[in-house]
Formats: sequence, C-alpha cells, structure tokens
Amino acid sequence: MSDFLSSEERQYNIINLLNRQGRLSVGEIVEQFKVSQATARRDLETLVERGKLQRVHGGAIPLRQAPPELPILQRASANAEEKGRIGNTTAALVQDGDTILLGSGTTVAEVALALRQRKGLTVITNSLPVLNTLSGLPDISVIALGGVFRDSELSFIGHITEQALSEVRADRVIIGVHALNLEQGLTNDYIPETMTDRAILHAGREVIVVADHSKVNTVSTALLAPITSIHTLVTDSKTPSEFREALTAIGVRVIVA
Repeated sequence: MSDFLSSEERQYNIINLLNRQGRLSVGEIVEQFKVSQATARRDLETLVERGKLQRVHGGAIPLRQAPPELPILQRASANAEEKGRIGNTTAALVQDGDTILLGSGTTVAEVALALRQRKGLTVITNSLPVLNTLSGLPDISVIALGGVFRDSELSFIGHITEQALSEVRADRVIIGVHALNLEQGLTNDYIPETMTDRAILHAGREVIVVADHSKVNTVSTALLAPITSIHTLVTDSKTPSEFREALTAIGVRVIVA
C-alpha cells in the first residue's frame, strides 16, 4: 500500500481492513501500511478515542454496537441461567443490616430474589419488579423512589426520581447496564433513564455492576459513566478473560458467577 497516505486515509483503511478480518494486530498494520509500530499504535489509539474500534492486547477488534434493548418482560428469559448465578453471587456481597440501592433490569431483579431471606436490610429502588419481590417481608424495609413510570422497563425515572435520590445514601448500589466497554465506559440506549442511573451511581459508597457476557465489549448511544466509576463487576464465565484482566488492572474487582 502507498507510503503517502495521510493519517486520516490510513485510519479509514485500517477500519475497513479490521471489519473484513475481525481482528487486526499492530504487526499487520506495520506490514500493510509500511509504518512504524509507534505510528500503528497511535492510529489505533486515535480510533479508540473516536469510538471506532476496541483495543485488545497486540491489536484491535471491531467495536460492537449493543442492539436496542427489548422491554423487560421480553428479555427476562435471555441468558436466564447466567443472570440467576449473577444474582446469587451478588446477593452474597450484601451484609445483613446493609442499606442497598437496587436499580432496574432483569439481572438486578435476580439479585432481589436472592435477598428475600436476608435480615435487617433497607432496600431503596426505582424498580417495580424489585418492589414486588421484596415488599411485605418482615426483615426488609423498602423505600420506593417515585417518578415517571417507564412501562417498558417497569421502573421510575426522571426529575422526581432524581430529586428523591439526592436525599438518600446507600452502602452499596447494585445496577445493571445496557453496554459495557473499556474505552467507552457504561452506556445506555435511552437518555432519560441514563440521567436517573447517573443519580443512582452517586447515591452509594460502593458501585456494583451486574452484567452478563452479552453486555460486555459493546457500546450504546448515551454515556452513563466511565468504566472507572464502578468498584465491582459481577459477570459470568463467558465474559472474555482479556476483558476481565483489563478491568482488574485498572482496579475494578471482577467476580465471575
């Protein structure tokens, strides 16, 4: 290939080559475009910053867009076994007497199911399924966050919810996400919910994200928070070890259910 490509042209060709091959190493870029390793790495970092690819050890893979999220009742059975294990493992991180904040979503609902026998818990939530699961239990106090009801997610969002969140504090926040990526962080596909989820993240001393492998290395429309905003990720064994190791390297605890 020509030695006289501009950096923009070269990066455009790198993306095309990556999409054809599915994976591209630094060495292949050096050979294909007749550039130095430093230039090849610089091109990859530029493309990462522009949200065009996912950096992996020694090269890059295409950045996978998360599909639109189905309503909660339609996705309840997707990866149900993994979600159940994640729910049980996450519940084990909660101590009797804790105050916890549970967000919305199918995986968080599994956490709630696993908490029904606990003692002395205070649970704050904007999720109707969580309210239904934990209400009426003598040893669990439930605080419901009101707001605008989002039918597809069976959750409360918006200004009223966020105002209520500013008045509470939890030992642990347990939240699900639509997409999870090292460079692009936590992303969702519905902006109004993203604003509420940001308020949820700030309401606890420890942030635990629960996400099965289908959410990993994907990106959606709206930025929720950088990856470093979380303390613990609970996921399943199908999540790539490379991703788990990269999270551990930046100080995020990773627990495989």
